[in-house]
Amino acid sequence: MADKVPIPGVVLAGGLSSRMGQDKARIRFGGVSLLDHAIRYLRPQVSTIAINANGPVLSKESEGLAIFPDLDASRSGPLGGVAAALDYARRHNPAARHVATVPTDSPFFPGDLVSRLHDAVDTPDRIVVARSADGVHPVFALWPVALADDLAAWLASSAVLRVRSFLDRHGAREVAFQPVETSIGLLDPFFNINTPADLEAAERWLEVLQR
Repeated sequence: MADKVPIPGVVLAGGLSSRMGQDKARIRFGGVSLLDHAIRYLRPQVSTIAINANGPVLSKESEGLAIFPDLDASRSGPLGGVAAALDYARRHNPAARHVATVPTDSPFFPGDLVSRLHDAVDTPDRIVVARSADGVHPVFALWPVALADDLAAWLASSAVLRVRSFLDRHGAREVAFQPVETSIGLLDPFFNINTPADLEAAERWLEVLQR
């Protein structure tokens, strides 16, 4: 994928999680941080990788990678990270038409995520987002660089900052991903870690997948 289509990837590292009591990106999982895990999964799928973070990033895999904050700290959240990613791509990857984004808290996302999302692009300004049995996963998406100004204006003027609202505004396409069959049941590939209990469950899934 990375050698065929110039699609830069951005890991949305976010910040402090109130339910986890710390920055999710730094949480240890499978011997590495969740941020490192996301970088390793995304790297072979994209042309370049950068990190959107609003604080210091301490990560082995992030060494040498570009790190940039939200454009407006008062309008942060997932859409703020996406806006920063599009702005960064426009300035540093002028040939890119789309940017792939992933969060740090879903460590099992598919190895063909970006290629399948890209296959669903039918127009230069089409947003394409992942879906599973659990619903739409709006930060696992391909975002058109052409929408950078529109998203910046939306963030500056809209009282509604939900990612889904912006997706609906632009008629985003959805790509369905099937669950992963394991010896203990079906794993949603976009299982995300929001609580300590989720982290424990993710560690059990990882152990099963590594058998």
